[in-house]
Amino acid sequence: MPLVSVVMPVYNSASTLGASIRSVLTQTHSDLELLVTDDKSTDESMDLLTGFARQDERVRPASAPEQGGAGRARNLAITRARGDYVAFLDSDDMWLPEKLERQLAFASTASAPLTFTSYYKVDADYDGESTDFVPNGRVVRAREHVDYRAMLVQDHIGALTAMYDRNVLGTRLMPEMRKRQDYALWLSIMRDGVVARGLPEPLAVYRAHRAGSLSSNKMSLIRYNWELYREHEHLSLPRSAQALAGAAWHSLRKARI
Repeated sequence: MPLVSVVMPVYNSASTLGASIRSVLTQTHSDLELLVTDDKSTDESMDLLTGFARQDERVRPASAPEQGGAGRARNLAITRARGDYVAFLDSDDMWLPEKLERQLAFASTASAPLTFTSYYKVDADYDGESTDFVPNGRVVRAREHVDYRAMLVQDHIGALTAMYDRNVLGTRLMPEMRKRQDYALWLSIMRDGVVARGLPEPLAVYRAHRAGSLSSNKMSLIRYNWELYREHEHLSLPRSAQALAGAAWHSLRKARI
């Protein structure tokens, strides 16, 4: 079975961290390593990680040498990866039990080095576990396939569902940016001609605000998207404006879910 390296950045996530880790350790595909980077948390996150590591050798926590944000924390984890695949999960989200098994089978059938899936949304105060999650109607649907051009207009990949094949793509790190590092990584992969494939089945659970709300954090991403288009992708002003309009519309549409 392929080994999957699961990358998880952590910062003051003690209230949700346990459920996120358990959702990884209870995967039906058990050949995995959970690479967690604690970004200098001031709560009990590191104590929880140490406890999980004692109980399960697949949990491999490390502390960042200095606080650098989620992107740098993810990169520190990726550099320790030993797996055939690299998958991503934040410390407040969850995977459903068959996520990796189904996605690995899909990646093999589709011959796709970058895959993603649909996912559910729940309110931020959701306190359940992945193993007892009851499907709801709040589903962000994965497109069948996404190329570089389509990805510029909208970020179609939920980071909590993304997985790439290291045997095909090599070890790919996230660009050093303040935010939107995950989006930048997908774009850098697709810029090389890779077409990402989407599995329509929802296999993860994303904590969000209530349906219909658009948080100030989401709105602030518009500025970071602009920086991504101009400074990282080097798009022209008109092309950047077109991409930004698509990104804003996508955020509004997802906020209604």
